[in-house]
Amino acid sequence: MIKVIIYLLLVMCILLLAIFYPLINGLPQWMLNHSQFYYCAIAGGFGGIFYCFRGVYINYSVKKQWDKNWEIWYYIRPLVSIIAGVVSFLFLKAGLLILESQEVQNSANYGFLAIAFIAGLNVDNFMKKIEDIAESAWGINKSKTSKEDKLK
Repeated sequence: MIKVIIYLLLVMCILLLAIFYPLINGLPQWMLNHSQFYYCAIAGGFGGIFYCFRGVYINYSVKKQWDKNWEIWYYIRPLVSIIAGVVSFLFLKAGLLILESQEVQNSANYGFLAIAFIAGLNVDNFMKKIEDIAESAWGINKSKTSKEDKLK
């Protein structure tokens, strides 16, 4: 469990550096053109880290049911959350996910980050939402995992 906590802290530090690096050194021009994409990936990562830290204290301290078999999940989950943050950006930019809120100056940027964080926080439900969109927009069948979840 200590290895998992150290890993999560390390990933969190890397994400924090990724936020503050541009403030100190600036981003290269190609990255400036895609900064929203970059920050959505980071926001998704923070959502995943948040969820993993919560999982550690719930399973270790509250429920007293820490299982070493789940450690790989704690190592992979932040990476999957970063990817989910990127995917949320792509679906928002494509107009397949729509932010519905009152317009506030710069709200779109915060909305993108909020959705990316939520996508990273709850990857499973985000994937189900993406599969719903794919099914209704293009007729693509849901994955086996989503179908099995409905049977439970």
